[in-house]
Amino acid sequence: MSTCVAFLRAINLGAKRKFPKDDVVAVTEAAGFTGVTTHLNTGNVRLETALRSRAKIEAALEAAYLDDRGFEVPTMVYACADLVEVAAEAARLGEGHTGKQFVSLLKAEPDAGAAAALEARSTEGERAIVSGRAVHLLLGEAYREATISNAVVERHLGVATNRSE
Repeated sequence: MSTCVAFLRAINLGAKRKFPKDDVVAVTEAAGFTGVTTHLNTGNVRLETALRSRAKIEAALEAAYLDDRGFEVPTMVYACADLVEVAAEAARLGEGHTGKQFVSLLKAEPDAGAAAALEARSTEGERAIVSGRAVHLLLGEAYREATISNAVVERHLGVATNRSE
């Protein structure tokens, strides 16, 4: 059994995408996963599985969530070791940064050209740094007006979900 974390994109937004954490746990367990825990209603799901393929885990979860909810729930799965690396990179990049910091977690490894195009959008006040399946966004204090957002990340690199520091 391996432990991993699934990040669910765009749940609990508006009236039509409700997926309370207790329901997430129940559906995830019904799909055959064990040791399932969630954090609030964030769409962060810790689980244990005998499956070894990230793609198979994502597909199983997405099928179960679609069947239960009636809407697609894009799911990004990360091994715990991969998340440790993402967190270490975030800490390194955030040293001395005084604004807001986010990380967009990608469903797929980005194409080098697309990653470079996204990073080229960086300015003095906003930086996007692509590192594997993570995009670190270092934004200013007025981050709500930023021109680089998870929506921009998705336009360049495909499905992603965003988390803050």
